[in-house]
Amino acid sequence: MAKMHAGEAEIDADLVRRLVEGQFPQWAGMSIEPLVSGGTVNALYRLGDGLTVRLPLTGAGVKDLERERRWLPRLAPMLPVTIPTVVALGEPGAGYPWAWSVHRWIDGETPVEGALAEPEVLTRDLGTFVRVLRRLGFEGGPVAYRGVPLATVDVYTREAIEELRRTDEPFDADAAMAAWEESLAVPPWKNAPCWVHSDLMPSNLLVAGGRLTAVLDFATLGVGDPACDLIPAWNLLPASCRDAFRETVDVDDATWARGRGWALSMAVVQLPYYRGTNPVISANARHVIGQVLGG
Repeated sequence: MAKMHAGEAEIDADLVRRLVEGQFPQWAGMSIEPLVSGGTVNALYRLGDGLTVRLPLTGAGVKDLERERRWLPRLAPMLPVTIPTVVALGEPGAGYPWAWSVHRWIDGETPVEGALAEPEVLTRDLGTFVRVLRRLGFEGGPVAYRGVPLATVDVYTREAIEELRRTDEPFDADAAMAAWEESLAVPPWKNAPCWVHSDLMPSNLLVAGGRLTAVLDFATLGVGDPACDLIPAWNLLPASCRDAFRETVDVDDATWARGRGWALSMAVVQLPYYRGTNPVISANARHVIGQVLGG
């Protein structure tokens, strides 16, 4: 598979082994296995039975390490599911140019849109997580990556829709543009900023027995408009559970409409960028477009 980004580092198990042995000799000799992931920012490797190594694919992902190191320990006791624990931060070395991290391993499977064993249960769990996170009272949080007004991504979204129009994707560009403009017309968030994850893609969730067991990758964590955390209503949960999710997260009509806009924007931007390099993200983007345009 081709690389996803320009300037992406060459990363393999041998590099991970050299980094670990050189900086954390207590873990030398542990097994190292690449993890299949729909992620786009980090390469992931399982280290032994209890650890995960995360290496940014590009320099843009390095700033996220400090955000997680600072905030994850404060958030963990307050949230209803497990979130990552940073065990160690590594330094550049062995030919790898950036900082990297080691997290505690968390058991569970990544859910897949259209193939949920217990969608009603997962709907309640996800909605509860979003609501609890939104109501945290911590001050001083950074601006969330997608906690900004929807109009901030207007240009990129329109450009992506036009780019998709020129592809062979089975895609109604006019309907997508109309749906996008409908979301843009909704009043922006005017209340106090809320805590949001802002990247609740299926690849950032773990489930077991139909229940949500963990939420991963808090690189985009921060405060802002809570609409961006409504995206699971279109990127994962079936339409039959959408009303229950909305009831659990407890949002007004305008916030719900902006959430739909965020789901659409993310999908139309992701699809042309990743359709030749990341089949997991591409498949999810197609699913989201279908869900949004289908109602």
